[in-house]
Amino acid sequence: MANAPPLAGVRVVELAGLAPGPFASLILADYGASVLRIDRPHALAHSDKKPPPTNDPLVRHKSSICIDLKSPAGLSLLLSILKNTDVLIDPFRPGVLEKAGLSPSKLLSINKNLIIARLTGFRRDGEYSKMAGHDINYLAVSGVLSQLGRKGQPPYPPGNILADFAGGGLPCALGIIMALLVRERTGNGQVVENNMVDGAAYLGTFLRLGTKTPMWDQPRGGNLLDGGCPWYDVYECKDGGFMAVGALEPQFFVELIQKLGVDEALLKQRDDRKSWTAIREQFKTTFMKKTRMEWEEIFLGSDACCTPVLGQAELEAAKYEQRPPVSLGESPALGIDQAGAWIPRPLTPGSGGEDLLKEWMGLQRGKDFNVENGSLVKAKL
Repeated sequence: MANAPPLAGVRVVELAGLAPGPFASLILADYGASVLRIDRPHALAHSDKKPPPTNDPLVRHKSSICIDLKSPAGLSLLLSILKNTDVLIDPFRPGVLEKAGLSPSKLLSINKNLIIARLTGFRRDGEYSKMAGHDINYLAVSGVLSQLGRKGQPPYPPGNILADFAGGGLPCALGIIMALLVRERTGNGQVVENNMVDGAAYLGTFLRLGTKTPMWDQPRGGNLLDGGCPWYDVYECKDGGFMAVGALEPQFFVELIQKLGVDEALLKQRDDRKSWTAIREQFKTTFMKKTRMEWEEIFLGSDACCTPVLGQAELEAAKYEQRPPVSLGESPALGIDQAGAWIPRPLTPGSGGEDLLKEWMGLQRGKDFNVENGSLVKAKL
């Protein structure tokens, strides 16, 4: 019989922010942590009339309360909560937490077990530290963006996946888990600092080191894995669909050209970069002769490393099951509601949070806290 999720019993307070912070706490929540989101006050929060939901879709398994960090009584309540919390996620720019009266030194003085995860875009030091930015900016100064895109075209950012999520929220969650492990040995919490520039640069380690090897020593768009190589690219089909080709190894390349039905003389040309343009044109012409579905049927079950490019809408229509990224046999993650995996189910500010405060600390409205102007405040003694 499976045990509880691995992070069961871990209490997380998330100060509401943009995508990276919520993604970090989503990972923790999916693996059993109890997550309380601190939203800004809303006139209808904590009342019989619910306010509009937040715009954040990354709220699975979370609860919310509203607190005005500029209110002394609200801040006092938050400090009371943090005395009994394992993790605080700070998504703000440098200095914001200190200005609110929540400096790490103060927080650790009232709760030595607290892990304070501080997630910023740029590094906390250096020329960009005080600047605003987004995923594309962090990716740009990390060096990674310069390597992404087609030959002869400007660098092309792949959505906001790399810096915000892969280089931001994900390593933030990893840092929190490592700090929890250290706390088991030392009994003390600590500050965990994560920025998306370093996160993106770390993700780009293979690419960066590759620039000193034949794999990635050409300008952008002219290398083995960035669209320069014709057998590692995407091709349009007769019906407007696409097939992705990744036949890097010679034996896979053999199967690819056999399934395509193209001239096997390409085998001898494969290692000659001067032949890449001609090979690409032959692949383009060949893929345009059949629909994506026809090519799917040809390549299904083969080792040609050729797969369809599936759209989110068709995966949803096919009821594709979204699963947690890591499966632990004895302590599984919480289940992902499949309807909610495709359609956002935003969290209403103030939803479920009061129940969680009672569960965590036994706090009750009217006794330990009250509602003022759509925000919770500590009750006057």
